[in-house]
Amino acid sequence: MAEVSVEVAGRFYPLTCRDGEEAHLRLIAGLVDAKAKDAARAVGGVNETRQMLLAALLLADELNDRRLADAPPPPPLPAAQSGPDLAPILETLAERIETLAERLENKPANA
Repeated sequence: MAEVSVEVAGRFYPLTCRDGEEAHLRLIAGLVDAKAKDAARAVGGVNETRQMLLAALLLADELNDRRLADAPPPPPLPAAQSGPDLAPILETLAERIETLAERLENKPANA
């Protein structure tokens, strides 16, 4: 096992990893450090725990956006189930509304 010291938000952390993975660990620690700095700039004056939480949330949001972008499109909606044909019903209702509107327009004002 290899030991690596990484800096995140101004603090150094000794970590162990498999031999040969040191550069990768430094790289991802750099990503966390950048997000921690973004969080500190965005809200300022937060304690270290909250800063790390915000950094984790920023990274999770970024990861989620990428997953959604890479996800296959949702399957098409199923075809409408056969049911009553609404066109004749709507046509009848429209005719009734027109008839009522004509009656109201032709009704004497004092009746």
